[in-house]
Amino acid sequence: MATMMRVSKSTHATLHELAQREHVSMQDVLSRAVEAYRRQRLIEETNAAYAALRADPSAWHEFQQEIAGLDGALMDGMADSYADNLVATH
Repeated sequence: MATMMRVSKSTHATLHELAQREHVSMQDVLSRAVEAYRRQRLIEETNAAYAALRADPSAWHEFQQEIAGLDGALMDGMADSYADNLVATH
């Protein structure tokens, strides 16, 4: 479902130029740009959350202990032959 929205003339021109260069629609260019922006914001927010966690020594220590407790958990319950095969193929 398409929705109309206003953009500046320079933004429209940039979308048009990129679409022509990539041989895709302007909507595709805009969708890709929005997704890239969303991902960048997620990374920035995650980094800020980790920075806040690190700023609290008690919370950071607790987090590190929790992570250490998960070490090796991905292989829990897997047959040794499967794990050996997985290592051998990669």
